[in-house]
Amino acid sequence: MGKAAAARRLASAAAYGGGGVSVLGAALYGVLNVEAQLARRAIGEASDEPPPDATGWYGRGRPGPAIKVALLGDSSAAGYGVARVEQTPGAVLASGVAERADRRVHLRAFAKVGARSSDLAGQVDRALPTEPDVAVILIGVNDVTHQVLPAASVRHLVEGVTRLREAGVEVVVGTCPDLGTLQPVAPPLRQLARTWSRRLAAAQTIAVVEQGGRTVSLGSILGPEFAAAPALLFGPDRFHPSAQGYRSLAGVLLPTVLVALGFGREEDAHPDRLRGEGVLPVAAAAVQAVEEPGTELGGTEVLGSRRGVRGLWVELRHRRREAQGPPQGPTPDEEPGHDTDPSLTSDGSA
Repeated sequence: MGKAAAARRLASAAAYGGGGVSVLGAALYGVLNVEAQLARRAIGEASDEPPPDATGWYGRGRPGPAIKVALLGDSSAAGYGVARVEQTPGAVLASGVAERADRRVHLRAFAKVGARSSDLAGQVDRALPTEPDVAVILIGVNDVTHQVLPAASVRHLVEGVTRLREAGVEVVVGTCPDLGTLQPVAPPLRQLARTWSRRLAAAQTIAVVEQGGRTVSLGSILGPEFAAAPALLFGPDRFHPSAQGYRSLAGVLLPTVLVALGFGREEDAHPDRLRGEGVLPVAAAAVQAVEEPGTELGGTEVLGSRRGVRGLWVELRHRRREAQGPPQGPTPDEEPGHDTDPSLTSDGSA
């Protein structure tokens, strides 16, 4: 079975309630289960100390109305392992949106260390009443390390994305990273982990784009720089990103979040063939995306139709990284003199 067909089959299994194990084979899945257990032992238990809460206002002195951002997912979204709030991916992302859009931003962080895709339902429950403009989701790694069936993982993600889209929220999903780059996953099974996680990422991509969201491939932990500089970009547990790693993560997501909010670059309005961009069927594009970290996929039309004979049409984009100043921490309250949204309180609750 080809990679695109395998990804399509896994996404379909998630949509229709199938198990999804057959995509990789029961034997391979069993091997990965054992390897995941060994990796979890090597990583150790998560600290009881929660990461700094990035919830709050960003873009002091910039005009309104405020852009509302909801951050959902697991430890990679929460910023596990960093000491200061400005080092969290939420703070880096919100600072970048405020700077590039020249708007105030209110971020609410709902992500939780150790969360799996099944935990998204509760996070979405909390996010929807806040009426975010965009939801950014990072999820999937804990599903692998806790032996969640791939189709179940994708199905939970689809349910969350569907609810957000039906409420009019733009959605950007960072797909499952390539677990073959993680040092606690020892060879020779590291390559099997790479195959499994990339196919899961491809299935996540197909499912999310089908629901009207956008995806960004995190690939080999956000790009080749992670493999080149693991001491700089991985934290002490060799599993979670360092502060610099989280900044790289947010840098990958920022261009797509800006596009979702309507603040994309005018010169990037159309795919650039010289940059390897173009329009493809969703399954083929999903497989290509997982091979190229930072690749964005979103639905489009060809001759007025969203679908061709091989499925949904999507734009495959390689967005330029946005230059950013130093990230800022949130301010506890909106500054005086601005028309504060009455649905927002200083602690980020609704």
